[in-house]
Amino acid sequence: MATLMQRIAVIGAGSWGTALAVLLARNGHQTPLWSHDPEQVAALQRDRENKTFLPGIPLPDLIEPTTSLAQALDGATGILVAVPSQFFADVLSATAPFLPADLGVLWATKGFDLASGRLLHEVVLERTGQRELAVLSGPSFAAEVAQGLPTAVTLAASSMAFAEQCAAWVHSERFRAYTHDDLIGVQVGGAAKNVLAIATGIADGLGFGANTRAALITRGLAELIRLGTALGARRETFMGLAGLGDLVLTCTDNQSRNRRLGLALARGDSATAALAEIGQEVEGVITAQAVQRIAREHQIEMPICEQVYAVLHQGQTPEAATRRLLERSGRSELD
Repeated sequence: MATLMQRIAVIGAGSWGTALAVLLARNGHQTPLWSHDPEQVAALQRDRENKTFLPGIPLPDLIEPTTSLAQALDGATGILVAVPSQFFADVLSATAPFLPADLGVLWATKGFDLASGRLLHEVVLERTGQRELAVLSGPSFAAEVAQGLPTAVTLAASSMAFAEQCAAWVHSERFRAYTHDDLIGVQVGGAAKNVLAIATGIADGLGFGANTRAALITRGLAELIRLGTALGARRETFMGLAGLGDLVLTCTDNQSRNRRLGLALARGDSATAALAEIGQEVEGVITAQAVQRIAREHQIEMPICEQVYAVLHQGQTPEAATRRLLERSGRSELD
């Protein structure tokens, strides 16, 4: 899947955006890295390292930090958006004037649009017009990607030709990108698993053990499938990297900010205090709101996600949420 050197603008210089920029630059691509924060860009240029979000990883020479979207996209043959979902729509609007009509958009943001509850491909089309679309998702902690540890992800697109093009940009000996055509399913899996990771963190923090963790992951997968198929995804997508793979990763390893939030809530910390301690965006917090809204609109039963929403946004205690789940009546596992 080798490809000639491209100029691929990475929009967003958090841990994930920086890790993907490092990956692209190591693959030989010229990589403008955009941040809205002049102080952050100055530090990136000076230190050649993202000391705030990805310490210890030197930035390759091909990475060009900038605060200018016009400069980042000047001559770009590709764009990869990696900003938190709550800023995604506004960043796309700011980017739109500099996007050629024939340039497809690839994003690595995992979440829903908070204002509307829509999937992000709908936001891209609304803010930038009709064009090729692709999303990169799957079990991939930023630090491990930046360290060059073996990783496999899914890259789904509006056409297989665009999926293969984007996969070629990121594919390497240590980063394997599998192409897919279920744009909806890959997005749903990458977004909603963050809510389930908070639930698993709460359960582990309350000392419920490995049996409970396995049950939450398995029944959480059932909730992902219900949500995804209601929105038009294919069931089998959730058995792959962007579904089960990402769910297991995020629920079981403390590199997951969502899991760490759950652990903190179980200790009795407030969500505000826990988020301040984590110090980065925790996508599951706002995704829980979007999932709750979609589940109600489509009448989808998602009891685990519903209880996470109640803890985060309605003041329910983790202990009370757990009781509500345990008190549910029996049912067939296939329902």
